[in-house]
Amino acid sequence: MPPEAAAEAGHIPVLLDEVMEFLVPAARGVYCDATLGLGGHAARILELSSPDGRLVGLDRDPQALVRARRALARFGDRVTTEHAKFGSIRSVLEAASLLPIDGCLVDLGVSSLQLDAAERGFSFRRAAPLDMRMDQSQGETAADFLGRADEDEIERILRDLGEERFARKIARAIVEARIRSDLSTTTALAELIAKVVPTRERNKDPATRSFQALRIALNDELGELERFLADIPSCLRPGGRLVVISFHSLEDRIVKRQLRALAARDVASGPRLRILTKHVVVAGDGERRRNPRSRSAKLRAAERLSS
Repeated sequence: MPPEAAAEAGHIPVLLDEVMEFLVPAARGVYCDATLGLGGHAARILELSSPDGRLVGLDRDPQALVRARRALARFGDRVTTEHAKFGSIRSVLEAASLLPIDGCLVDLGVSSLQLDAAERGFSFRRAAPLDMRMDQSQGETAADFLGRADEDEIERILRDLGEERFARKIARAIVEARIRSDLSTTTALAELIAKVVPTRERNKDPATRSFQALRIALNDELGELERFLADIPSCLRPGGRLVVISFHSLEDRIVKRQLRALAARDVASGPRLRILTKHVVVAGDGERRRNPRSRSAKLRAAERLSS
Protein backbone atom coordinates (compact mmCIF):
# COMPACT_ATOMS: atom_id res chain seq x y z
CA MET A 1 0.00 0.00 0.00
CA PRO A 2 1.62 3.28 -1.05
CA PRO A 3 1.82 5.84 1.78
CA GLU A 4 -0.89 7.94 0.12
CA ALA A 5 -3.31 5.00 -0.01
CA ALA A 6 -2.48 4.06 3.57
CA ALA A 7 -3.24 7.58 4.72
CA GLU A 8 -6.58 7.50 2.88
CA ALA A 9 -7.40 4.24 4.68
CA GLY A 10 -6.77 5.96 8.02
CA HIS A 11 -3.38 4.33 8.55
CA ILE A 12 -0.16 6.31 8.27
CA PRO A 13 3.01 4.27 8.87
CA VAL A 14 5.11 5.96 11.55
CA LEU A 15 8.67 7.09 10.74
CA LEU A 16 8.39 5.45 7.32
CA ASP A 17 11.38 7.19 5.69
CA GLU A 18 13.56 6.70 8.74
CA VAL A 19 12.74 2.97 8.90
CA MET A 20 13.81 2.52 5.28
CA GLU A 21 16.97 4.56 5.81
CA PHE A 22 18.16 2.10 8.46
CA LEU A 23 16.67 -1.10 7.06
CA VAL A 24 17.99 -0.46 3.51
CA PRO A 25 15.73 -2.95 1.65
CA ALA A 26 17.34 -4.33 -1.52
CA ALA A 27 16.63 -6.80 -4.31
CA ARG A 28 17.04 -10.48 -3.37
CA GLY A 29 16.81 -9.57 0.31
CA VAL A 30 14.62 -11.37 2.83
CA TYR A 31 12.88 -9.19 5.41
CA CYS A 32 10.49 -9.57 8.31
CA ASP A 33 7.87 -7.15 9.54
CA ALA A 34 7.25 -8.77 12.90
CA THR A 35 4.25 -6.55 13.72
CA LEU A 36 2.60 -6.32 10.31
CA GLY A 37 -0.44 -4.25 11.27
CA LEU A 38 -2.12 -2.85 8.17
CA GLY A 39 0.97 -3.38 6.02
CA GLY A 40 2.15 0.19 5.48
CA HIS A 41 5.81 -0.41 6.34
CA ALA A 42 5.75 -3.83 4.64
CA ALA A 43 4.54 -2.34 1.35
CA ARG A 44 7.42 0.12 1.24
CA ILE A 45 9.93 -2.63 2.06
CA LEU A 46 8.57 -4.70 -0.84
CA GLU A 47 8.65 -1.74 -3.21
CA LEU A 48 12.27 -0.94 -2.38
CA SER A 49 13.35 -4.60 -2.58
CA SER A 50 11.76 -5.24 -5.98
CA PRO A 51 11.74 -7.20 -8.15
CA ASP A 52 12.51 -10.26 -6.03
CA GLY A 53 12.89 -9.24 -2.40
CA ARG A 54 10.77 -11.31 -0.02
CA LEU A 55 8.94 -10.42 3.17
CA VAL A 56 7.34 -12.44 5.95
CA GLY A 57 4.83 -10.55 8.04
CA LEU A 58 3.75 -11.59 11.55
CA ASP A 59 0.77 -10.34 13.50
CA ARG A 60 -1.11 -11.74 16.47
CA ASP A 61 -4.32 -9.94 15.40
CA PRO A 62 -6.35 -11.97 12.86
CA GLN A 63 -8.29 -8.86 11.81
CA ALA A 64 -5.09 -7.02 10.98
CA LEU A 65 -3.84 -9.97 8.93
CA VAL A 66 -6.97 -9.95 6.77
CA ARG A 67 -6.52 -6.26 6.02
CA ALA A 68 -2.77 -6.56 5.45
CA ARG A 69 -3.13 -9.51 3.07
CA ARG A 70 -5.56 -7.48 1.00
CA ALA A 71 -3.25 -4.45 0.98
CA LEU A 72 -0.20 -6.53 0.01
CA ALA A 73 -1.89 -8.80 -2.55
CA ARG A 74 -0.27 -6.90 -5.43
CA PHE A 75 3.12 -8.30 -4.38
CA GLY A 76 2.01 -11.88 -4.99
CA ASP A 77 4.16 -14.69 -3.67
CA ARG A 78 6.87 -12.29 -2.50
CA VAL A 79 4.82 -11.99 0.71
CA THR A 80 4.21 -14.60 3.40
CA THR A 81 1.97 -13.77 6.35
CA GLU A 82 1.68 -15.64 9.63
CA HIS A 83 -0.72 -15.42 12.57
CA ALA A 84 1.91 -15.24 15.29
CA LYS A 85 3.31 -13.11 18.10
CA PHE A 86 6.54 -11.28 17.32
CA GLY A 87 8.18 -12.98 20.31
CA SER A 88 8.00 -16.26 18.40
CA ILE A 89 9.91 -14.87 15.40
CA ARG A 90 12.62 -17.53 15.32
CA SER A 91 10.26 -20.50 15.25
CA VAL A 92 8.15 -18.84 12.54
CA LEU A 93 11.15 -18.11 10.33
CA GLU A 94 12.55 -21.59 10.85
CA ALA A 95 9.25 -23.18 9.86
CA ALA A 96 9.15 -21.03 6.72
CA SER A 97 12.80 -21.89 5.87
CA LEU A 98 13.62 -18.19 5.69
CA LEU A 99 16.61 -18.00 8.04
CA PRO A 100 18.77 -15.97 8.06
CA ILE A 101 17.07 -12.69 7.09
CA ASP A 102 18.51 -9.39 5.88
CA GLY A 103 16.41 -7.14 8.05
CA CYS A 104 13.61 -6.98 10.58
CA LEU A 105 11.22 -4.28 11.73
CA VAL A 106 9.11 -4.37 14.89
CA ASP A 107 6.62 -1.54 15.49
CA LEU A 108 5.48 -1.94 19.08
CA GLY A 109 2.27 -1.09 20.86
CA VAL A 110 -1.34 -0.93 19.74
CA SER A 111 -2.13 -0.55 16.03
CA SER A 112 -4.31 2.03 14.29
CA LEU A 113 -6.84 -0.70 13.52
CA GLN A 114 -7.13 -1.68 17.17
CA LEU A 115 -7.40 1.90 18.41
CA ASP A 116 -9.94 2.98 15.81
CA ALA A 117 -12.26 -0.01 16.25
CA ALA A 118 -14.29 0.94 19.33
CA GLU A 119 -15.49 -2.62 19.86
CA ARG A 120 -11.92 -3.77 20.56
CA GLY A 121 -12.01 -1.89 23.87
CA PHE A 122 -8.60 -0.20 23.65
CA SER A 123 -9.95 3.34 23.71
CA PHE A 124 -11.83 5.02 26.55
CA ARG A 125 -13.33 7.66 24.27
CA ARG A 126 -16.27 5.53 23.08
CA ALA A 127 -18.47 3.04 24.92
CA ALA A 128 -17.49 -0.56 24.13
CA PRO A 129 -16.87 -3.89 25.85
CA LEU A 130 -13.72 -3.73 27.98
CA ASP A 131 -11.69 -6.22 25.93
CA MET A 132 -8.15 -5.00 25.03
CA ARG A 133 -6.93 -8.32 23.62
CA MET A 134 -4.76 -7.99 20.53
CA ASP A 135 -5.80 -11.52 19.61
CA GLN A 136 -9.47 -11.95 20.48
CA SER A 137 -9.29 -15.68 19.87
CA GLN A 138 -7.48 -16.30 23.15
CA GLY A 139 -6.81 -14.98 26.64
CA GLU A 140 -8.98 -13.12 29.12
CA THR A 141 -10.49 -9.71 28.55
CA ALA A 142 -9.68 -6.64 30.62
CA ALA A 143 -13.15 -6.92 32.16
CA ASP A 144 -12.49 -10.53 33.17
CA PHE A 145 -9.14 -9.58 34.67
CA LEU A 146 -10.52 -6.65 36.68
CA GLY A 147 -13.33 -8.90 37.88
CA ARG A 148 -10.98 -11.44 39.46
CA ALA A 149 -7.68 -9.68 40.31
CA ASP A 150 -7.00 -8.52 43.84
CA GLU A 151 -6.19 -4.95 44.78
CA ASP A 152 -2.44 -5.50 45.06
CA GLU A 153 -2.16 -7.04 41.59
CA ILE A 154 -4.16 -4.23 39.97
CA GLU A 155 -2.08 -1.64 41.79
CA ARG A 156 1.19 -3.24 40.70
CA ILE A 157 0.17 -3.26 37.05
CA LEU A 158 -1.03 0.35 37.06
CA ARG A 159 2.10 1.50 38.90
CA ASP A 160 4.74 -0.54 37.11
CA LEU A 161 3.34 -0.63 33.57
CA GLY A 162 1.43 2.66 33.51
CA GLU A 163 3.65 4.70 35.83
CA GLU A 164 0.40 5.83 37.41
CA ARG A 165 0.91 7.96 40.54
CA PHE A 166 -2.55 7.13 41.86
CA ALA A 167 -2.36 3.38 41.28
CA ARG A 168 -3.39 2.50 44.84
CA LYS A 169 -6.44 4.79 44.82
CA ILE A 170 -7.58 3.50 41.42
CA ALA A 171 -7.06 -0.16 42.35
CA ARG A 172 -9.03 0.24 45.56
CA ALA A 173 -11.85 2.01 43.72
CA ILE A 174 -12.03 -0.78 41.10
CA VAL A 175 -12.27 -3.52 43.72
CA GLU A 176 -14.94 -1.61 45.65
CA ALA A 177 -16.92 -0.67 42.52
CA ARG A 178 -17.09 -4.16 41.05
CA ILE A 179 -19.08 -5.34 44.06
CA ARG A 180 -21.92 -2.91 43.45
CA SER A 181 -21.64 -1.98 39.76
CA ASP A 182 -20.68 -3.21 36.32
CA LEU A 183 -17.15 -2.43 35.05
CA SER A 184 -17.50 -4.30 31.77
CA THR A 185 -17.31 -1.26 29.46
CA THR A 186 -14.57 1.18 28.57
CA THR A 187 -16.57 4.22 29.60
CA ALA A 188 -17.53 2.75 32.96
CA LEU A 189 -13.87 2.21 33.84
CA ALA A 190 -12.80 5.61 32.47
CA GLU A 191 -15.50 7.40 34.45
CA LEU A 192 -14.49 5.59 37.64
CA ILE A 193 -10.85 6.59 37.16
CA ALA A 194 -11.80 10.21 36.45
CA LYS A 195 -13.64 10.37 39.79
CA VAL A 196 -10.68 8.94 41.69
CA VAL A 197 -7.71 10.82 40.20
CA PRO A 198 -7.43 14.15 42.05
CA THR A 199 -5.29 16.03 39.52
CA ARG A 200 -5.14 16.31 35.73
CA GLU A 201 -2.17 16.14 33.39
CA ARG A 202 -2.23 18.67 30.60
CA ASN A 203 -3.72 17.27 27.37
CA LYS A 204 -4.03 13.78 28.89
CA ASP A 205 -7.18 12.01 30.00
CA PRO A 206 -6.88 10.65 33.57
CA ALA A 207 -7.64 7.13 32.25
CA THR A 208 -4.75 7.12 29.76
CA ARG A 209 -2.10 5.53 31.97
CA SER A 210 -4.43 2.90 33.42
CA PHE A 211 -5.74 1.78 30.03
CA GLN A 212 -2.20 1.59 28.70
CA ALA A 213 -1.02 -0.46 31.68
CA LEU A 214 -3.90 -2.93 31.43
CA ARG A 215 -3.32 -3.39 27.69
CA ILE A 216 0.40 -4.04 28.19
CA ALA A 217 -0.27 -6.56 30.96
CA LEU A 218 -3.09 -8.46 29.24
CA ASN A 219 -1.08 -8.89 26.06
CA ASP A 220 2.25 -9.56 27.82
CA GLU A 221 3.80 -6.91 25.60
CA LEU A 222 7.03 -6.50 27.56
CA GLY A 223 7.52 -10.25 27.78
CA GLU A 224 7.05 -10.51 24.01
CA LEU A 225 9.64 -7.78 23.52
CA GLU A 226 12.16 -9.52 25.77
CA ARG A 227 11.72 -12.81 23.88
CA PHE A 228 12.02 -11.06 20.52
CA LEU A 229 15.22 -9.23 21.45
CA ALA A 230 16.75 -12.44 22.78
CA ASP A 231 16.18 -14.27 19.48
CA ILE A 232 16.49 -11.67 16.74
CA PRO A 233 20.32 -11.38 16.59
CA SER A 234 20.66 -15.04 15.60
CA CYS A 235 17.93 -14.58 12.98
CA LEU A 236 19.91 -11.91 11.11
CA ARG A 237 22.66 -12.66 8.64
CA PRO A 238 25.92 -10.70 9.15
CA GLY A 239 25.18 -7.15 8.04
CA GLY A 240 21.45 -7.67 8.62
CA ARG A 241 19.57 -4.76 10.16
CA LEU A 242 17.12 -4.47 13.06
CA VAL A 243 14.76 -1.50 13.47
CA VAL A 244 12.56 -1.09 16.55
CA ILE A 245 9.89 1.56 17.02
CA SER A 246 8.56 1.97 20.55
CA PHE A 247 5.90 4.25 22.00
CA HIS A 248 6.27 3.69 25.73
CA SER A 249 9.18 4.59 28.01
CA LEU A 250 9.32 1.06 29.46
CA GLU A 251 9.61 -0.45 25.97
CA ASP A 252 12.31 1.99 24.94
CA ARG A 253 14.33 1.30 28.09
CA ILE A 254 14.24 -2.44 27.38
CA VAL A 255 15.32 -1.91 23.75
CA LYS A 256 18.09 0.52 24.70
CA ARG A 257 19.43 -1.76 27.44
CA GLN A 258 19.37 -4.92 25.31
CA LEU A 259 20.97 -3.31 22.27
CA ARG A 260 23.75 -1.97 24.46
CA ALA A 261 24.28 -5.41 25.97
CA LEU A 262 24.44 -7.02 22.53
CA ALA A 263 26.89 -4.36 21.35
CA ALA A 264 29.27 -4.89 24.27
CA ARG A 265 32.70 -6.22 23.34
CA ASP A 266 32.59 -8.85 26.06
CA VAL A 267 29.46 -10.62 24.84
CA ALA A 268 30.25 -14.22 25.78
CA SER A 269 27.99 -16.05 23.39
CA GLY A 270 25.83 -15.42 20.36
CA PRO A 271 26.13 -12.77 17.67
CA ARG A 272 26.96 -9.17 18.48
CA LEU A 273 25.24 -6.06 17.18
CA ARG A 274 26.50 -2.62 16.21
CA ILE A 275 24.19 0.19 17.26
CA LEU A 276 23.35 2.47 14.31
CA THR A 277 21.39 5.13 16.20
CA LYS A 278 23.69 7.07 18.51
CA HIS A 279 20.62 8.93 19.74
CA VAL A 280 17.00 7.85 19.57
CA VAL A 281 15.27 8.93 16.35
CA VAL A 282 11.94 10.77 16.65
CA ALA A 283 9.44 12.16 14.17
CA GLY A 284 10.02 15.60 12.69
CA ASP A 285 7.63 18.51 13.07
CA GLY A 286 5.98 17.81 9.72
CA GLU A 287 5.16 14.21 10.54
CA ARG A 288 3.94 15.14 14.00
CA ARG A 289 1.49 17.56 12.45
CA ARG A 290 0.29 15.04 9.84
CA ASN A 291 0.14 12.08 12.21
CA PRO A 292 -0.38 12.83 15.92
CA ARG A 293 0.35 9.19 16.79
CA SER A 294 3.96 9.71 15.74
CA ARG A 295 4.61 12.14 18.59
CA SER A 296 5.63 9.45 21.07
CA ALA A 297 7.44 7.20 18.56
CA LYS A 298 11.10 6.39 19.23
CA LEU A 299 13.26 4.49 16.75
CA ARG A 300 16.45 2.56 17.47
CA ALA A 301 18.41 0.49 14.96
CA ALA A 302 21.30 -1.96 14.97
CA GLU A 303 23.29 -4.18 12.59
CA ARG A 304 24.53 -7.70 13.14
CA LEU A 305 28.30 -8.00 13.11
CA SER A 306 30.09 -10.82 11.35
CA SER A 307 31.35 -12.29 14.61
